[in-house]
Amino acid sequence: MKWPRLIAGTLLKRYKRFLCDVKLKNNHTVTAHCPNTGSMKACYEPGCTVYLSRHNNPARKLKYTVEMTHMGTTLVGINTQVPNHLLKESIIAGRVPLLWGYSRVLSEIPYGRNSRIDLLLENGHERCFVEVKNCTLVADDHSAYFPDAVSSRGLKHLLELERQVQAGDRCVMFYLIQRTDANIFKPADHIDPAYGKTLRRVFNSGVEIMVYDVKIDLTMIELNKPIPYQL
Repeated sequence: MKWPRLIAGTLLKRYKRFLCDVKLKNNHTVTAHCPNTGSMKACYEPGCTVYLSRHNNPARKLKYTVEMTHMGTTLVGINTQVPNHLLKESIIAGRVPLLWGYSRVLSEIPYGRNSRIDLLLENGHERCFVEVKNCTLVADDHSAYFPDAVSSRGLKHLLELERQVQAGDRCVMFYLIQRTDANIFKPADHIDPAYGKTLRRVFNSGVEIMVYDVKIDLTMIELNKPIPYQL
């Protein structure tokens, strides 16, 4: 998946969750959209380098979007819309062996109790519901964690998958680590213990867990390799 043309800048501050002030190399300061609802713990700090895309749509209030930050030795993709697109592209291209064998890959399909599944894979009467989460929190010991803030929405998605498994469908909780420095994935019990407890329960009920990291640079991002997880 290719990035649009990226513009480097220095992050001055993030505020109101969806706004970032960024100083560009020409010394102009712009306000950019931050497409991430989480705390972004460990994936940004004032003064870090960020990479913006520019959009000329006249309907947009903000012309810039923050796509990546640079933290330590790794770029970090913070746009939460990227994982769904990247995983769909990767499944269609056959890059996820455990998700081979489906003839259709559909996006944002209504299901459950007023929810939408990120990806629905179908092959005849067989269905696989895939919920995708963007993971950007990596600790100093190279452990990746999700969520990075208390997530009632994430909890709801786990419960929806559990109900779908009980109805006889295959369900997958897919965590995409949009950075290159993680060796293992764990639920963030220190941040949201209810999420971790529920993840373990739905796993024992039959919901599958898959974790991948990425290859990422200033021109493209692609699915890289499976990362082990520890519950």
